[in-house]
Amino acid sequence: MVKSSNPMATTSSSSSSSSSSSIPPSPATPTTPSRPHILLEPPSSKKKKTKTNVFRVLRTVFRSFPIFTTPSVACKIPVMHPGLGLPDPHHNTSRITGTLFGYRKGRVSFSIQESPKCLPSLVVELAMQTTTLQKELSTGMVRIALETEKQPRSDNNNKTEKKTDILEEPLWTMYCKGEKTGYGVKREANEDDLNVMELLRPVSMGAGVLPGNSELEGPDGEMAYMRAYFERVIGSKDSETFYMLSPEGNNGPELSFFFVRV
Repeated sequence: MVKSSNPMATTSSSSSSSSSSSIPPSPATPTTPSRPHILLEPPSSKKKKTKTNVFRVLRTVFRSFPIFTTPSVACKIPVMHPGLGLPDPHHNTSRITGTLFGYRKGRVSFSIQESPKCLPSLVVELAMQTTTLQKELSTGMVRIALETEKQPRSDNNNKTEKKTDILEEPLWTMYCKGEKTGYGVKREANEDDLNVMELLRPVSMGAGVLPGNSELEGPDGEMAYMRAYFERVIGSKDSETFYMLSPEGNNGPELSFFFVRV
């Protein structure tokens, strides 16, 4: 286990500012890995495929049966009580590995893995530069909200249409501490992302820098990272939250991600 009290990296640049954009960036085109990787397929992905097949069979069998729906419930972001740092135990919770990484002059990305040995199940490029996030984390508490709009119900009376999983949404409006910073974009893990995850495979928690193009670009060519365990709280189909868990006895920064469909 690698630990560091300094979030993201050992040094930071004071001249960088957050990357704001009024126009959503285009999602990156997935790239095919040029070599085999040692990361494993997440166990939940296999379960998801099995559930999907079962759902298709049941939908075919019961297609003629009437389907009753209940009124939608307003989505509420789970609230973390000050001083506790724990999510509501009544929600569906699990622990995952979360990694923040990016070049100093580039945008920071957030990766979710079921364990450091698994392939990423989600990679989101955030609307914030790496150095800006370093500064925000130094203040002690950072709450990032990623919001996406609900799609209008189709008029074809297809009530069996399955709602997209919230983490499968391609684009979010991003807010940091209540202020809009731009757009977060979901992308498939590319070759660079997988290389980072493989280099950090032995690391369960920690922060620092990875070798990059530092020989050509100096410190700005280094890849900064911060890895920690996150408590995943599923509030509803339209709300998921990730709370960063700090090691016991370590008064590190508090970081939370709220994925909300409004």
